[in-house]
Amino acid sequence: MIQPPVRGAQTAYLIDASIYIFRAWFSVPDSMRGENAQPVNAVYGFCKFLTEFVERSQADYIAIAFDESLTSSFRNEIYPQYKMNRELPPKELADQFVWCKRLVEAAGLYCMAHDRYEADDLIATAALRMREQGYRIGVVSGDKDLAQVLRGNDFWWDFAKNIQLDSSMVVDKFGVGPQAIHDYLGLCGDAVDNIPGVPGIGPKTASALLQNFGSIEELYQKLEEVKYLKVRGAKTLAAKLREHKDQAFLSKQLATVEYQAPVQVTPDLLRRKAAEVQGLQQIGQIMGGRGDGLFERLINSAQRSLAQ
Repeated sequence: MIQPPVRGAQTAYLIDASIYIFRAWFSVPDSMRGENAQPVNAVYGFCKFLTEFVERSQADYIAIAFDESLTSSFRNEIYPQYKMNRELPPKELADQFVWCKRLVEAAGLYCMAHDRYEADDLIATAALRMREQGYRIGVVSGDKDLAQVLRGNDFWWDFAKNIQLDSSMVVDKFGVGPQAIHDYLGLCGDAVDNIPGVPGIGPKTASALLQNFGSIEELYQKLEEVKYLKVRGAKTLAAKLREHKDQAFLSKQLATVEYQAPVQVTPDLLRRKAAEVQGLQQIGQIMGGRGDGLFERLINSAQRSLAQ
């Protein structure tokens, strides 16, 4: 069970928009059409998520990060194959990403995006800066890799599945703590992001190695000790690690979130603002009136937050 915030501390919620937009795209029928008969299923599903989130969380400090670096991330410069296994969103979905971003801004919520830094980097940077201001961090995402930004009393929350992890639960999930997640992915890789890792090293072996050595750097300094570990194939692990050393360090670099992304983050920026009624109405027109009262709920929740 996630512990409540320490007395006097407020929670800053940092939301990974793409996860919930993609979920809406696949779960809401694309027969849902707006004006000019264009699909609006992703906008509708994301709006539903956003409305339910602000009502349930009663959050006062929110930032929502969008990915605008699908092919232009600085990681692509380091490793051109990074995420190249993913197809770009079709135009029907790409258009809805734009509308979702407008929806966030019209709802009085802070929007973060950059053409060279991914949503993960923006969230990590926001987490660091808000934590420095005394805020507890709630990372709202379905991507467990973002658990690496957790510290202290922070938590990760997949809102759609209602799953929460704090720092100790991250250890239960990966066998390593948040600060070693990038080492873990450096060893076992990440097929979703096309991060290679070290061939022949899976999640269990990666966890066992890091439980003993703490980090990839320490592991390679003590490579001769690996053969004495009580893990499957221990006698051949050192040779694999030695052969793929450069790949291991590259993979860790790719998996490490950036904490100094060029994005403005202050409590004033993250504090909920009044919803822009006209902006929401424009989104409603695009959706062909398929709001089902969601926009009104967003307006009302913003008014309640400002009144507190």
